[in-house]
Amino acid sequence: MRCYGVISKDSTVIRAPMPTPASATTPPATADYGDPVMAHAEALSRWSDHPGNLTCTYLTPAHRATARQLEDWMRTAGFDSVRQDAVGNIIGRYRAAPAIADPVLVATGSHYDTVRNGGKYDGRLGILLPIAVVAQLSRRGQRLPFDFEVIGFAEEEGVRYGGSFLGSSAYIGQFDPAQLDKRDADGITMRQAMLDAGLDPAQAAGQTADPRLRHYFEVHIEQGPVLHQRALPLGVVTSIAGCVRRRLALAGAAGHAGTTPMDLRRDAACAAAEIVLAVETRCRQEPGLVGTVGMLHVPDGSINVIPGACHLTLDVRAAHDAERDRALADIEASIDQICARRGIEHTLEDLMRVPASPCSPPHQAQWRQAVAAQGLTVAELPSGAGHDAMLLGRVVPVSMLFVRCGNGGVSHNPQETMTADDAQLAGQAVMEFLAHYAPDT
Repeated sequence: MRCYGVISKDSTVIRAPMPTPASATTPPATADYGDPVMAHAEALSRWSDHPGNLTCTYLTPAHRATARQLEDWMRTAGFDSVRQDAVGNIIGRYRAAPAIADPVLVATGSHYDTVRNGGKYDGRLGILLPIAVVAQLSRRGQRLPFDFEVIGFAEEEGVRYGGSFLGSSAYIGQFDPAQLDKRDADGITMRQAMLDAGLDPAQAAGQTADPRLRHYFEVHIEQGPVLHQRALPLGVVTSIAGCVRRRLALAGAAGHAGTTPMDLRRDAACAAAEIVLAVETRCRQEPGLVGTVGMLHVPDGSINVIPGACHLTLDVRAAHDAERDRALADIEASIDQICARRGIEHTLEDLMRVPASPCSPPHQAQWRQAVAAQGLTVAELPSGAGHDAMLLGRVVPVSMLFVRCGNGGVSHNPQETMTADDAQLAGQAVMEFLAHYAPDT
């Protein structure tokens, strides 16, 4: 039986047995972590910007109600302090044992906003699960040898104002005050929305990262099918993919669909079709490399007119920047060739460039040990989606634990789902990680 060490309120080390690892035939009891996570995720889903689906965007009434509920649950769980910062992040701190002089800080969390018509677990799992972990520590009267902070980041998705990672950028002291002048679809500036919510936008840019912060980890649903297909509940993340997004404008020549011979056409849509296939072909050549043309538009298109223009987007991601950039260079060469052959002029515009964020190797090793302690096969995989951990990775080492999605891994969708059994195993793994965490790694 594996034991782990935590410190009681009187500063003595308590040796407590880890829960018996789950077998294929005996599902784990879910009262400690699984049941609270599922119940709380269900409760939060009641607050939505739109009836009939889950949409919770920055500083709407639903968003603010969600924040208040997270604060209440943190206080009930036994956090020593709970606060809301200048941008609406909800931050709970569980202090180290009194005997620990000058404790370092370990943080975890995720975002509580959602995409439009989203799922119940994206982001929110990474807040609710560590709340359940702290509740368990508090019930046992146990303390960790470091301060432990859980953050509900107010905004990551960028739905209302178009800029992602607002919450985590503020937490590390890198909030861009230019965002305050952005307007939503109703013309409301972010500054006004913050004032309406009782926040002080003037303080947002003045926040700084806690100098005691040594590590940030994030527990997140995979948002993909890999763990589901491998019948594994947990996975250790190796890297968060870097992403480049571009907009491509193609200019050919419009013409009559019936009178222009095929060999004299400069069809921008046909060029776009070739480019889409070129992206797919190149990105299939390397595992972990993905490329997507998510938007195609023929301006002023008509059924009987040869498309004279076409606009499309490009999203290329990989776990390593060099791999992604090689693919982009090859795709650009293909675009040049296709357009030259078809007589199409083209322009490329960078929309976003986010570097890959490798997870800390020593902390990956600790997660492998924590997963194996549950009697599970250890799976390692990259994250193709962006996460708040990418921002935290600018200032401290980061790591991630993935939890399996049901329904084939669908996410950002009402069909997004997970199980209480998997949440329970994730909670046990988090407890194991915290029990063996080495602050100097």
